[in-house]
Amino acid sequence: MCDDATEAENEVHFRSKLNRRDVALGAGATLAALITGCPDPAASHQQGPSPSKSMTVTSKMVTVATPDGSAEAFFVAPKQGARPGVIMWPDVAGLRDTFKTMATHLAEQGFAVLCVNPYYRSAKLPILSRFADWQTEEGKAKIAPLRAALTPEAVTRDAIALTSFLDQQAEVDTTRKLAALGYCMSGAFAIRAAAAKPSRLGLFASFHGGGLVSQEPSSPHLLLGQTKAAALICIAQNDDARAPEDKVVLQKAAKQAGIPAEIEVYPAQHGWCVLDAPVYDAAQAERAWARLLVALGNL
Repeated sequence: MCDDATEAENEVHFRSKLNRRDVALGAGATLAALITGCPDPAASHQQGPSPSKSMTVTSKMVTVATPDGSAEAFFVAPKQGARPGVIMWPDVAGLRDTFKTMATHLAEQGFAVLCVNPYYRSAKLPILSRFADWQTEEGKAKIAPLRAALTPEAVTRDAIALTSFLDQQAEVDTTRKLAALGYCMSGAFAIRAAAAKPSRLGLFASFHGGGLVSQEPSSPHLLLGQTKAAALICIAQNDDARAPEDKVVLQKAAKQAGIPAEIEVYPAQHGWCVLDAPVYDAAQAERAWARLLVALGNL
């Protein structure tokens, strides 16, 4: 998950990656590209998942009423027809252009996507503009109290409100199940959504999610028995190295719950699926994207 230990691990990864990259860029420029999260010129094609088709979409900012206030969110869907709805929660750096781009890529594949500002209780957009902003001392200090408000109970209330919002949109096919996606800290949110609305959620997906298994009574893995959704859990190699038993616990919980589950450790660092993350890995992000599309196709 996103913490100081993960950052230290990723820094080591950056340094080793430098030795494998095209030296034509020069080590200084390459390091700058990695640390800022900006793609380097030699890898300018790494702009997101490769679509198998591309629908024309329309997008807008919306406000979702929740028991705790009004949540800002980005809603994007194909211009024509009603489509399966998807809730997307961003990583620790929050809703920003990167996640709007990712939501748009998914909408172009035929889904109505709602990407929320999880910090709406305490802060309005914009909060941070890129992942690298969170890596600064100022960014971490800004996010810490906002993140503290995201208790299991608060996330569950949000999940119910977001589900209801999607079901009220003309762009959403309410005869199909919904999906919930989470990245980094919000991987756990996707599980909580599936447990909160088991009759509506057909899929939850966690990408390098943190805190999926803990000793707390509210641990997400303990909620799998309350879901009726398929699970897609994509684990980062460094997260797995720190907690190798987590995947086993998740597999056992899914089996006991009787839900289909694809749980895999990817050869990539925590954060690899997010476009502006310094450790964004195009090849492994494509793999996770392909598995997501397959799972979504079963809604």
